[in-house]
Amino acid sequence: MAAKVDIYTKFGCGYCFRAKSLLEQKGVDFNEYDITMGGEKKDEMQERAPNARTVPQIFIGDTHVGGSDELAALDREGKLDEMLAG
Repeated sequence: MAAKVDIYTKFGCGYCFRAKSLLEQKGVDFNEYDITMGGEKKDEMQERAPNARTVPQIFIGDTHVGGSDELAALDREGKLDEMLAG
């Protein structure tokens, strides 16, 4: 069973677009939460990743991956597919 993937984004964010593109290339279904206007999803992101101040913030299962650069690094290291497989 594939891992649950959550990504917190903002409108017009190039890093968010890049991260979503990588996940889409891998055929991953993910939950996207737009926090452009703040609100409870932004609060939720900050609870899950207290030190996060930028977007995207990506979670695979209960693991906080970080942002677009960290996601791409996991892919380069060959670790992303294993994490996505759950």
